[in-house]
Amino acid sequence: MRSIPTALAGRTFTRQQALDHGVTDRMLAGRRFVRVHPGVYRLHDTPMTFALAVEAALLKLPSGSALSHLTGLRHRGLSIGPVQPLHVTVPTRSHVVLDGVRCHRYLRRSEIELVDGVPLVSPRRTFVDCAVLLGERQLLQVGDWLVAQGLADRHELWAYAQSTHYDGVQRARRVAPFVRAGVASPRESDVRWHLVRSGLPEPEINAEIHDEHRSWLARGDLVYREWKVLVEYDGWQHERDAKQRQWDHLRREQLEAAGWRAVVVTTADMSNPDLVTLRVRQALRSRGCPV
Repeated sequence: MRSIPTALAGRTFTRQQALDHGVTDRMLAGRRFVRVHPGVYRLHDTPMTFALAVEAALLKLPSGSALSHLTGLRHRGLSIGPVQPLHVTVPTRSHVVLDGVRCHRYLRRSEIELVDGVPLVSPRRTFVDCAVLLGERQLLQVGDWLVAQGLADRHELWAYAQSTHYDGVQRARRVAPFVRAGVASPRESDVRWHLVRSGLPEPEINAEIHDEHRSWLARGDLVYREWKVLVEYDGWQHERDAKQRQWDHLRREQLEAAGWRAVVVTTADMSNPDLVTLRVRQALRSRGCPV
């Protein structure tokens, strides 16, 4: 049995690339190869990952195509929504049908950029595109994350949503005004979304807290400074070691001694966001906030 060239391992490749490495059509039809798309293959021993699925799709799609929507977002580093189908935006006149790939037609070349050698739709266009697939709460996560990563400015997202007419732009226009800088995690976006949508005042984000002597106490996730109420999202409560948990307890004791009230929100709490909102509302009311 003829050996398989090592150059084909760990990647996808076209039929022509396989032939160039000495692989025959008969070998490609055998059990050692898997056809990913017509004319595109991988070795049976090469696991199909997200990166390889993207690679395989781009090998088959026309020049000028770019990852878009949730797929472009995932390649940038934010995993939200389903992995499949892959979303790729292709030039206007192209018409391609691939299993596991959803092709969106219409793309300006000015909205394509390379990230690690892979063509992606621009961040601001991605924000609008994702509005087709996500609800407003999740879209806020996307906007906050893009801004936190330095990929977009929140004012830029708002201006772009106002000036374009792509699918999803109406939802993008509703969410863009809520996008903020400095959000540390998508879950913080979640908590803030529920608080603000329930009619509570908008908190400061990742704000520094000092005592009356201007000594640093903490950096709070969501801060209601006027009423000295701090809302913290704690997604790692079961993974911290004893030393870290002790530090957290001491920190919160210092905050309480300085007159602050902390509302700690866990992952489990977010299964009932209305209850989280009620807890924060009660805390604010106890400090004189008219909510």
